[in-house]
Amino acid sequence: MWNSSMLPTRRQLLQRTASGFGSLALASLLSRQAGAGTLQAGTSHFAPKAKRIIFLFMFGGPSAHDLFLNKPQLDLDDGKPNPIPEPRIVFSRTGKLMKSPWKRMQRGASGNWVGELLPELATVADDLCFIKGLYGTNPEHGAAALMTHTGSNQFVRPSIGSWISYGLGTENENLPSFLTICPNIGGGSAQNYSAAFLPVAHQGTRLGTAQMDDPKQARFAFLENRATSRSVQEQQLRLIQKWQKEKLARSGSDRVLEGQIKSYELAFRMQTEAPKVLDVSGETKATRKLYGLDEEHTRNFGTRCLLARRFSEQGVRFVQVTHGENNKWDHHENLRRDLPKSCREMDRPVAGLIKDLKARDLLDETLVLWGGEFGRTAAVELDRAGDPGRDHNPNGYTMFMAGGGVKPGFSYGETDEYGYYAVRDKVHLHDLHATILHLMGLDHERLTYRHQGRDFRLTDVHGEVVHDIIA
Repeated sequence: MWNSSMLPTRRQLLQRTASGFGSLALASLLSRQAGAGTLQAGTSHFAPKAKRIIFLFMFGGPSAHDLFLNKPQLDLDDGKPNPIPEPRIVFSRTGKLMKSPWKRMQRGASGNWVGELLPELATVADDLCFIKGLYGTNPEHGAAALMTHTGSNQFVRPSIGSWISYGLGTENENLPSFLTICPNIGGGSAQNYSAAFLPVAHQGTRLGTAQMDDPKQARFAFLENRATSRSVQEQQLRLIQKWQKEKLARSGSDRVLEGQIKSYELAFRMQTEAPKVLDVSGETKATRKLYGLDEEHTRNFGTRCLLARRFSEQGVRFVQVTHGENNKWDHHENLRRDLPKSCREMDRPVAGLIKDLKARDLLDETLVLWGGEFGRTAAVELDRAGDPGRDHNPNGYTMFMAGGGVKPGFSYGETDEYGYYAVRDKVHLHDLHATILHLMGLDHERLTYRHQGRDFRLTDVHGEVVHDIIA
């Protein structure tokens, strides 16, 4: 005989139907019928320069010495002992100075320095805004990656994409406001796109992993449910919403449960739009060539960059794209052999993305950010087999931006004569984060969230906006 005790608890039902709720087709409709409304775009603190961001993360630490720096003194002192004192904390011992094996040349009308390993990026040199005096504090991949993404290398903090999602909301309720394409499973891992203590709705939605050789394998988890009819799903959702209202009436807000419900609703809405964005088969032959989809060595990352444009075009506020599976930028040794491979995979797709955004009149309102978690040393690393390479260096390194309200064809900041320490117009990562938020119309000192009795922000108690790079 049936009795009410046979009903599953709310927790049991959530656990049993977690994947099925990926296709809760009626969730958003029910919320509208109930007058609950939908997530709306937030209000910026002031007029923004950019509406959205694409962060191209080069995991492993690219060597600016071989890509973007002109250091005549390093060329002259090649092979000599390193006169630059190492910092108190180092990843490994360094040996003699090593000039770059490749030429760096001034490109375009701006004269921005771009090396011979990046011939495609050289064609958009006049669109790039370089920050050459960046510095952090940690020489270890994971901690430095966390600092780059969250502003902290020690504590669990929300990522910059989550802060922007929290501050501005979404432009498209049918897609996530924060998307990470093929993130690395190491070097900070999921914390690099975590919402931490912010509402779970602002967590980065993962599409695949960086270890996937074929980007066609990248899919959103639990987006489809072919085992349960839509009518049954509707009944399940109504029952859960009824329980939730009863629980809220008794004990107040439950942010975890509320976040789960919102994620299920978003998952349904994504069913109607995400597959269309993921399908790049309709792109023209010229566009596919622009991103390098017609060549084996650029097809993988080119597809990621093309997806970034497509999702950004549809209103996703923050898209992170990772290049660096298997530490492709971590060249402790065999620099001459391995750096050209990394550059070849990335060069055409990144230049193609910038050109494509510009051709579609999207670059002015889309900030493109390129860089890794730190840079490399001017001296070779000791105690390594094979040909020489460069060690980790968070004390002075380079990133570049394009579009989104920054000065095109501009270079800001300098490192010393060997490219080791930032010495002029220095930019700490807190300053970089403050500037990014500013470009999005957000005051980094006012974008706060109260947690455990204090107000937190992305830049902690630091950060200055770098107004000199803003157009």
